[in-house]
Amino acid sequence: MASQLIYGKQPVAEAEKGQRRVQRVWRAPETSSAELERLCGSPDHQGVVAEVDPYPYADPNQLLSTENALIVALDQVQDPRNLGAVCRSAEAAGATGVVIPERRSADVTAVTCKASAGAVEHLPIAHVRNLADWLGEAKEAGFWIWGADAEAKEAPWDADLSGPTLLVMGGEGKGLRPRVASACDGLIALPQRGKIDSLNVSAAATALLFEAVRQR
Repeated sequence: MASQLIYGKQPVAEAEKGQRRVQRVWRAPETSSAELERLCGSPDHQGVVAEVDPYPYADPNQLLSTENALIVALDQVQDPRNLGAVCRSAEAAGATGVVIPERRSADVTAVTCKASAGAVEHLPIAHVRNLADWLGEAKEAGFWIWGADAEAKEAPWDADLSGPTLLVMGGEGKGLRPRVASACDGLIALPQRGKIDSLNVSAAATALLFEAVRQR
């Protein structure tokens, strides 16, 4: 597989101590800002661009074998910035990993790396072919699966998130697909007091992750 270019001070710094090999680094002022932007395709490079090995996706079944695991599964989240932000929160919360579908989902790109502040270099992220089927495997492995649904009546602090737990977040604007929602053991929602309809997926994931941390 081809190598990947990533950019930004924190993403490159985390890559240098993370799980994949850094092949080459370009830094300002030795390399001009214009050349750095040309290399990575973004003005947000902060004076550093790196060529790294392809992202090493984790084995989703290994995530299920971790004792008392806390996993986030994303149902067709397509914005790489949202994926990166969720990964940043998941890594900060000490989550076991993040699971994403192989199709119709954002992958770990340079944009994802930047939005995660380099968290993807330390957090296991796994692809699954069919999310609903894999949730069934997780249930057989002893996980309790909670889906985030803005219309749900149960608040996360009324749910038990202390054991082997999977938090399933829906895609932007669509929420959970019906088959994915039906694969969950229960649905939870963050009570809202404002006027907007729902939280961004990364904000909701952050709140649910740290409620799980509080319970543990």
